[in-house]
Amino acid sequence: MQQDLLGTDELPVIPPTSDEKTMALLAHILTFIFPILGPLVIYLVKKNESSFVAYHAKESLNFQISLFIICFILFITIVGILLLWIVGLVGAVLVIVATIRASEGKLYKYPFCIRLIK
Repeated sequence: MQQDLLGTDELPVIPPTSDEKTMALLAHILTFIFPILGPLVIYLVKKNESSFVAYHAKESLNFQISLFIICFILFITIVGILLLWIVGLVGAVLVIVATIRASEGKLYKYPFCIRLIK
């Protein structure tokens, strides 16, 4: 049912309201403070109310889980420890880009993301 409201391109079929944009923006920006918990709470609270917010919260949650898995794998390898800062920097830039797209009312798909929550 939620997929009917979302377009296949960057713009949703039904334009999001200001409150929906704010909640979608928070789903991304809260990851700097609460990496997995922030988008999870927003998804659980708003999943039945807004497909736009649910989409952004799922994308943010999937990306944070993917980052956690990548960082864990890199952390257990000696060479990977040196690469953790690159993953953190790329992750921060992608979160900022997703936040900007959400504030514009556009859909955003994170690259290099394992989509565990559909």
